[in-house]
Amino acid sequence: MTAARVLVIGLDPAALDGWDPEPVQAAIARGRARFEEQGVAADWCLVAPGGDPDKAVVEALTREEHACVVIGGGLRKDEALLELFERVVNLVRRHAPGAAIAFNTTPEDCLDAARRWLGR
Repeated sequence: MTAARVLVIGLDPAALDGWDPEPVQAAIARGRARFEEQGVAADWCLVAPGGDPDKAVVEALTREEHACVVIGGGLRKDEALLELFERVVNLVRRHAPGAAIAFNTTPEDCLDAARRWLGR
């Protein structure tokens, strides 16, 4: 596996009202562990829709150079977050134009999503 760095951008489950964040937090922890086990450097940017997600995403994108950015399903699948998803995609395009963009299906398969694009 390449030494390329990956950024995962997703919703912060603790910042969402009305549901238990623990199952998603556990899945995120398992996803992070997979990166560590495989020796793939990964940064995580979990955003809250009501906060300043654009600022957090820009800071994460510009802190390190990333070969791939994985955008999580929580941002993509909720129709109410369509505008936020579009902003995230455009921020990646603007601030990390050389990075591939990948999409996961669960927090646990972020590494698989990134691997589809790393080394291309």
